[in-house]
Parts: sequence; C-alpha cells; structure tokens
Amino acid sequence: MVMDWRVLIVLLPVLLAGAWAVRNILPFAIKQFQKFFPSLGKR
Repeated sequence: MVMDWRVLIVLLPVLLAGAWAVRNILPFAIKQFQKFFPSLGKR
C-alpha cells in the first residue's frame, strides 16, 4: 500500500511550520520552566 503523494505535499508545509515554531519557542519555554522550577534545572 503506497501513500498518496498529495497528502505528503499538503502536510509538508504544515509540519515545517510547526517544526520552525517549536525551534523558535523551545529555548524560551525551557528558560521559563527552569524559572518556575529551579530545583529541577540544577542536576
């Protein structure tokens, strides 16, 4: 069973945008998490 290429073409930009957003937001989210839970950040 072969996956339809049209599905991949439609989903690829959405996945790329999601990955780009996560890459930009993740460092700030980690800093915020460490600020709220300082004991977890120091291992």
